Amino acid sequence: MSAGRKIFFWAVFLECSFMPNLIFVLLLMAALFGLQAFYQRIDQAIAPAMNDVGHFNIFRIEDIPLSHSRKPAYNKRSFFKVSLITGHNKLHYADTSIEVNGTALVFTNPTIPYFWEMISEKQAGYMCIFTEPFFSRFVNIKDYTVFQSPDMAVMVLNKKQLPVFRNLFVKMTNELQGIYIHKYDLLRNLLMELIHEAQKLQPAITHPAGSNASERIAVMFAELLERQFPIELQYQVMKLTSPAAFAQQLHVHVNHLNKALKEATGQTTSQLINGRILQEAGILLKSTNWTIAEVAFSLGFEESNHFSAFFKSRTNLTPNQFRKLNAD
Repeated sequence: MSAGRKIFFWAVFLECSFMPNLIFVLLLMAALFGLQAFYQRIDQAIAPAMNDVGHFNIFRIEDIPLSHSRKPAYNKRSFFKVSLITGHNKLHYADTSIEVNGTALVFTNPTIPYFWEMISEKQAGYMCIFTEPFFSRFVNIKDYTVFQSPDMAVMVLNKKQLPVFRNLFVKMTNELQGIYIHKYDLLRNLLMELIHEAQKLQPAITHPAGSNASERIAVMFAELLERQFPIELQYQVMKLTSPAAFAQQLHVHVNHLNKALKEATGQTTSQLINGRILQEAGILLKSTNWTIAEVAFSLGFEESNHFSAFFKSRTNLTPNQFRKLNAD
């Protein structure tokens, strides 16, 4: 990898914010990879509609054609996916790559663009896909940590953990093929059991809100910052882009905010804001066909040349150079 490609983005916190359901429905943009396209890719007829309960299906990896020469495309999907994969693979997100050589449980959601690169010819396991309405009347599926960031979404399983998840996939496969009248209720419960078992494997997360004043301010700042992402629509624009704007929203003096963040994170308010903007810029440049001016506008830059100068000063690449390198 060339030096120009080695661009590291600092993420403030790994929590993802998500758009309301109405906005999500409007995400019919070119970069969206829908169910029809998915079924065409795996050379299968799309599963029949499930009326008002959303879409659900499950596949054995061995039964679907896999392309090892497919060009990377960091497209957003219109569906969630839970996969149990054995093989050598790399999962590429816009700002990170995760390599797995063995068996892994992988959760992906519609808002985080990714590309799955298969390194080994032999792949085995299961793949479950579903749309948000499958859970919408019961839980907000996007609130679960396994769907909120790449670091939470990929879990390498050991020999003791593997049977637990394999058995759940087998149960779901058998139930889907059955004729039980309430099978989708049962499938929903089995999938939720799988999600909870996966989350139990993750280390407990302690909330720092009670630690000290600086950490409390840092948490509130991070939540306020992340609430503006991901950028998914061309007319969606960051409103808070300066330390003063954040200080006003948090009802603290800007100097106090900067001191608290420096104490809690080791970085200034501007560094944290700019780091997150840079991360989102890389995502948009990779996963959309928006013009540089449109990307700049969505990230709060009044002039595209200001955005280009901002991007190049931190990456040594212009936005166009970055996009071209990552499209090769």
